Amino acid sequence: MSKTGNQHLKSLRDGREVYLNGKKIKDVTKHPAFKNAVAATANLYDFQSDPKNIEYMTFESPTSKKRVNRCWQLTKSYDELVLRRKSISSWAKLSAGWLGRSPDHIASSMVGQVMGLNVFENHSPDRAKALLDYFNWARDQDHYMTYVIINPQANRNKNISEQKDEFLATAVVDEDSEGITVRGGKMLGTGSIMANEILFANIQPLMPGEEKYAISFAIPMNTKGLKIMSRKSYEETATSTYDYPLSSRFDENDALIYCDDVKVPWERVFIYKDTDTARAQFQDTYAHYMQNYQSQIRLMIKMQFQIGVARRICETIGTLNMPSVSEKLGQMAAQAAMVEGLVYGMESGGGYYNGYYVPDRNLMYTAQVLTQQLYPEFITSMREIAGGGLIMLPSSVKDFENPEIARYIHATQNSAVGTSEEKVKFMKLAWDAIGSEFASRHTQYEMFYAGAQFVTRGHALRTYDWNRSKILVDDILNSYNLEDMFEEKNVAAE
Repeated sequence: MSKTGNQHLKSLRDGREVYLNGKKIKDVTKHPAFKNAVAATANLYDFQSDPKNIEYMTFESPTSKKRVNRCWQLTKSYDELVLRRKSISSWAKLSAGWLGRSPDHIASSMVGQVMGLNVFENHSPDRAKALLDYFNWARDQDHYMTYVIINPQANRNKNISEQKDEFLATAVVDEDSEGITVRGGKMLGTGSIMANEILFANIQPLMPGEEKYAISFAIPMNTKGLKIMSRKSYEETATSTYDYPLSSRFDENDALIYCDDVKVPWERVFIYKDTDTARAQFQDTYAHYMQNYQSQIRLMIKMQFQIGVARRICETIGTLNMPSVSEKLGQMAAQAAMVEGLVYGMESGGGYYNGYYVPDRNLMYTAQVLTQQLYPEFITSMREIAGGGLIMLPSSVKDFENPEIARYIHATQNSAVGTSEEKVKFMKLAWDAIGSEFASRHTQYEMFYAGAQFVTRGHALRTYDWNRSKILVDDILNSYNLEDMFEEKNVAAE
């Protein structure tokens, strides 16, 4: 038997310090700002534990012999990687890809770090052992992990050590035989409301002299001194599931995380005061590749959903057969299919790293570069084909409860297909996917979750097989020369 939804819900009632609208939240599983998103997360575990799904969704942990999600699997072959992808995509389908930081994201990052355990061993055998022991434990619990790997924005013109507050970002305050004490903030904490554990690390480069920030560790979400400061909840402001079918259920939330002199035991510290290993944690292991491979699988499902919404808009307002609209849909269909093709290409073009079968790095970064540009363009295309129909909708489902207003709704919300009620229901969904505050957050997320575009383009530049292209160019250049041209000219003259 694998982890269930009820087990996950119970694990979240742990006294964690979550703050929203100036108040501490007692129970995130019941609060109106979080309960539906938390329930959507619990549904992931119910899905994997269903006897119909358990074989392809889970595998037997080599250390505990318990069934755990395949996101924790250290893949040894192409077939295992494909099976792992099918498990990830099955989870993504439950939210149509709107849960961006579901449990398989950070688990994938941890898998990539363990694949590159030698990086940690070069730093410290003790820290490497701590990482491996923690990974085995978190996998056996089938825990939901989140992470915070970006420093709070302040003065971007200065390094983190040059900011006004030396503890703007999480840093070491003290250490003793039991562990380290840390103070300071990190972002973005996506999914931290419904996670069990949180990984602290640094995706941004650190400079010599910034060793106290060069740390990585994992702690429970209810650790003493750990403050979780939630952004505005879109779920809480959603008037109903009918009016906001996505934001009312899949707002996974983001949070600023602050460590108010948090004590971290040594067995949970993976990097300690080493700026190069802090960089290498993601770039020299397979962490960054595995976590973003998962993200592209999820985006593949989300794009399939969005192209479905786009076509349904055209069917609803009767523009499907207009040549200009058909052309637009064809372009969007190709874009959605491109994401899917890149995912499959990552797998078939993959190879071995330290004995593990992993996806192709350059194709993964290629997908990131292209989709960072593609997603906002896709949203714009959806807006263009929808026109004003997304705006002129009833104010809420309550309008249908008033017979007089409902009569006018039925008279004006005509559709090329279906009833007026069906049109309103669908167009409300389309607005929540394209134009609501929730949708805008997702556009921002898809543009920047992998980093700024110049960063991902740099990764694509760094991982491309330039030598392969050089050989092709050189082979053609070497197939002719200037002397051959003179000989050809002389032969022609004779």
